[in-house]
Amino acid sequence: MPDGTTLNTEQSLSLTESCAKRIAVLQEMEGKPGLMLRISVLGGGCSGFQYKFGLDDEVNDDDLTFELAGTRVVTDETSLELLGGSVVDFKEDLGGSFFSIDNPNATANCGCGSSFNI
Repeated sequence: MPDGTTLNTEQSLSLTESCAKRIAVLQEMEGKPGLMLRISVLGGGCSGFQYKFGLDDEVNDDDLTFELAGTRVVTDETSLELLGGSVVDFKEDLGGSFFSIDNPNATANCGCGSSFNI
């Protein structure tokens, strides 16, 4: 994002402290302090769109980054159109450990939490 450009909350992602801590753990495990969580939205999934999570150490020309406590999440402009205003979290429960997204744009979610519709 160019210097001096700001996004309103509808065009941004928020990270929870739990998400930032997990990214920091992954950076340490991989030995790459610049490692980021990449979130993409793909067509498909049982509800129309699906979230894709991955690790990346490069920022592409159409990427936007969001930071908390020195850790970053990166997404492309097209995905951000569907993710704007979302909160990215990391959860640990009886079902396992996973990144999750609370997406205010989603009108329906599937049971697995990785697919949504708008």
